[in-house]
Amino acid sequence: MREFAVLFVCMGNICRSPTAEGVFRHLVRQAGLQDRIHADSAGTIDYHVGSPPDQRSAQHAATRGYDLSDLRARQVQPVDFVRFDLICAMDWENLQTLQEDCPAELQHKLRRLMEFAPPGWSEVVADPYYGGKQGFESVLDHIEAACAGLLDHIQGELAS
Repeated sequence: MREFAVLFVCMGNICRSPTAEGVFRHLVRQAGLQDRIHADSAGTIDYHVGSPPDQRSAQHAATRGYDLSDLRARQVQPVDFVRFDLICAMDWENLQTLQEDCPAELQHKLRRLMEFAPPGWSEVVADPYYGGKQGFESVLDHIEAACAGLLDHIQGELAS
């Protein structure tokens, strides 16, 4: 039985990408696909390696039923480009960093998460780190919309 692995990537792996990992894992469990679809998250920088998600991200996620408590920040490693079937960046800057580090033959795995959102959403998940609580709510809105589409996409891949 085919499996699929997705990596969510932002800059520090403490706000957006762990939120995406938590939301996506929740959706995967709801769909009963946790044995076939695997998710992880990482950052393009090493500033927060080993740290839990930003407290604000964890609190806002918890109000919507997502548990981020077991997640810890890590940096993208070269092996990630091989291990994961899809690597979803939160914004253009992190996508560019991934493109610079990814071997040419694996570039097809790199996408922006918001490519999987319905039409009308912004192209990126904006970094909420220096903003107020509305920024964290916006992150969740964007991630929920995109992760639903991402799950549909992966289910299609697994069915083919």
